[in-house]
Amino acid sequence: QLVESGGGLVQAGDSLRLSCTVSGRTFSNSAMAWFRQVSGKEREYVASISGSGGETDYEDSVKGRFTISRDNAKNTLYLQMNSLKTEDTAVYYCAVGVVVATRRSTSYLYWGRGTQVTVSS
Repeated sequence: QLVESGGGLVQAGDSLRLSCTVSGRTFSNSAMAWFRQVSGKEREYVASISGSGGETDYEDSVKGRFTISRDNAKNTLYLQMNSLKTEDTAVYYCAVGVVVATRRSTSYLYWGRGTQVTVSS
């Protein structure tokens, strides 16, 4: 139901925009979020957005560089990533299914399969 896209291999300082398309049902009343995970490490919170899109929250390391947004008419979540750093390398996952946005991954009911982002120096 959730499919991420837009990942790839880029150089430090470049930009990428990730998309997460939701199918099968609408989540316009649900908060959505992006998480990321490096192999062998725990899944890490990146950003979240309220159902209306009016409220956003970011993990400190991406604040000012990443922008989360959503288009409820298209059932799509976005993550614009600018000034990418090598430490941003990870598999990025979108998540949905909670009324109020939270940084806790266990609160989200539905997850995509992830898209790989690799930032080289």
